Amino acid sequence: MNIQDFDQTEQPRVVQSHDIHIDAEYAEWIADVKHRYRSAQVKAAVKVNAEKLLFNWQLGRDLVQKKAEERWGAGVVEQVSLDLQREFPKENGFSTRNLWYMKNWYLFYTDGNSQFLHQLGAEIQRLETQHNKKLHQVGAEMLEQKVHQAGGEFPLPFALVPWRHHVEIITKCKSIKEALFYICKTIEQGLSRDALINCIKANLYEHQGKILNNFSEHLPALQSKLMQEVLKENYDFGFATVSHEIYDEAELEQALTKNITDLLLEMGTGFAFVGRQKEILVGGRTRKIDLLFYHIRLRCYIVCELKAKPFEPEFAGKLNYYVNAVDELLKAEEDNPTIGLLVCSDMNKTDVQWSFKGIETPLGVATYNNIRIKDALPSQELLAERVQLLQKELQETKRLMSKR
Repeated sequence: MNIQDFDQTEQPRVVQSHDIHIDAEYAEWIADVKHRYRSAQVKAAVKVNAEKLLFNWQLGRDLVQKKAEERWGAGVVEQVSLDLQREFPKENGFSTRNLWYMKNWYLFYTDGNSQFLHQLGAEIQRLETQHNKKLHQVGAEMLEQKVHQAGGEFPLPFALVPWRHHVEIITKCKSIKEALFYICKTIEQGLSRDALINCIKANLYEHQGKILNNFSEHLPALQSKLMQEVLKENYDFGFATVSHEIYDEAELEQALTKNITDLLLEMGTGFAFVGRQKEILVGGRTRKIDLLFYHIRLRCYIVCELKAKPFEPEFAGKLNYYVNAVDELLKAEEDNPTIGLLVCSDMNKTDVQWSFKGIETPLGVATYNNIRIKDALPSQELLAERVQLLQKELQETKRLMSKR
């Protein structure tokens, strides 16, 4: 572009698309430019987050290792907070409470001993190996050099998790292994803070991976492992309300799908709701699947059957039929094998294991709890009777009072 071209760009005008020839090469190039910019945005954001986390870790370490409260008095954390806020008035994160979180964050993983993390070398190494690609994308080499200069005790995968997530994890988890489990989940699935809180509330650490299943027999090893990580052994349906203590599957299903957002949150990340009472027609006969999901990450349908009663062996046969039907009628070539999930009120482990024998489709059986019962109101007739009884009691009281 020459000087004359620059002069023309300064003329007042409305910026709009021009009548230019846009071919496949241009479309491919502009898509690449957009991708590079988005990538640059993500890298910049994560690097800033990583630097701030490293600062938080080191400040927490300083408060511990310098024995700040013993050395300068019980109010030293508040004083540090005031000094930092005075120096950096536009920065957030220097409240007294947040400084205490920094100290507790360091203590949670080190127990006051900077060598303690080295005892967890296997867990940290697994994290770093598992997420090495993401760490490389955000410039792990530069961060690793700074961590090494700072003493080397800051685990690099922590840099991929936002600060408020770290706070939720250390304030709600009971062990380092549990904390590392949720850090892994956050990195793998890009969990928002609300999604992380829901996972912790649902005690995913205890329930995930323990569902009774036959996945290892009928799925490739990797998919079997992923399915066991995705499905839970127990689902918390505390968001659903039924009208009476004795209810059937139809009422349970309606209560769950009435709160579809809560249901999807409880099912876990990656679940997409396909439909309720999904109808299939075989041999002129209609049958209906309770709930049908598609898991985006695992690229497979998940057939979910609900039972408002304890497990019975015949439930497995029916679920097996529905899984085969979805495989035949809905599954595309690029989809992985359909999974069957039975959710019932209770189960006997032996019953489930014996029911799986001879079945060739991948099935899992879980339980649910915490269904709420709607507060029962008395009928109109009962209310009328109670009013009449109360009136009689008042009249009798007045009569007795008048005799005194």
